[in-house]
Amino acid sequence: MARDFYDVLGVKRSASPEEIQQAFRKLARNHHPDVNKDPGAEDRFKEINEAYSVLSDPRTRQRYDRYGENFRQIPEDYDERVAAGAGARGGGGSGWSAGDGGGRVRYASDYGEGFEGIDFEDLFGGMFGRGGVRSGPRGPIPGADQEAGIQLSVEEAYRGGRRSVTLAGPGGQRTYNVDVPPGVADGQRIRLAGQGGQGSGDAPPGDLYLRVRIKPDSRFRLEGRDIHVVVPVTPWEAALGAAVPVPTPGATAKVTVPGGSSSGRRLRLRGEGMPNPRGSNGDLYAEIRIMVPPGLTDRERELFEELATVSTFDPRKPG
Repeated sequence: MARDFYDVLGVKRSASPEEIQQAFRKLARNHHPDVNKDPGAEDRFKEINEAYSVLSDPRTRQRYDRYGENFRQIPEDYDERVAAGAGARGGGGSGWSAGDGGGRVRYASDYGEGFEGIDFEDLFGGMFGRGGVRSGPRGPIPGADQEAGIQLSVEEAYRGGRRSVTLAGPGGQRTYNVDVPPGVADGQRIRLAGQGGQGSGDAPPGDLYLRVRIKPDSRFRLEGRDIHVVVPVTPWEAALGAAVPVPTPGATAKVTVPGGSSSGRRLRLRGEGMPNPRGSNGDLYAEIRIMVPPGLTDRERELFEELATVSTFDPRKPG
């Protein structure tokens, strides 16, 4: 059984969005595979990232709070489908029969939090056309929801926009025009209404969900909606300070490097990370990396030797 997402982040179920973000950032820094070399760090980081992607989005958090770990298997229009199905069967009351008439499927609202006692196999079978519910006298059955993967680069996820996606299925290849929302997160699903399995009779088809996977990028490292990027600077820019360009997935920004900066110093550009249509944008963190010339001219060597002679700075000296 999957761990509770609130437990993964170490927060209460009543945690505010700010508390969830703070907990994620702390855990992500400790468990990112680039920092933590423990063999289980990568799996732990993926778990942390998935928990944050769900709980940082108010709509998916609400669905997770209501349905628990099975929230992805339950369509967003679940209540409407159940109500329509009950009406088509002459239903009403609190439930309807499944299988050979022996099992009563109750609505999620009949149960408290956690759904103790629910038979999800019967519930999904009745709702999606799998399992024991039959067409015919019992009425049309809505089509099954389906899921496929879609890979995006960091830039594509950042900008969003319309993409053409070709998927292979039992009936051959099909091409879909997909509207990717700007700032879509790794693990997030994009819903294509009515593009799933066909229903029986006059029942509507199911939906197709495209689960987003963001491809690794040599320039940008994502932690939730925050973007980390390395900024190369010269020794004199680091020592004297300078305004230097910083690559971002959308364009090129500028960051001011304070004088006396060493490699590893992080500079924060608030709101320049991944867009968030339902909240605050992520931040961009520019990490300073001092680069020396691969080959020195005679004059450069002369100046560096002079600096070595007059400078009293010793980076290996404590304090």
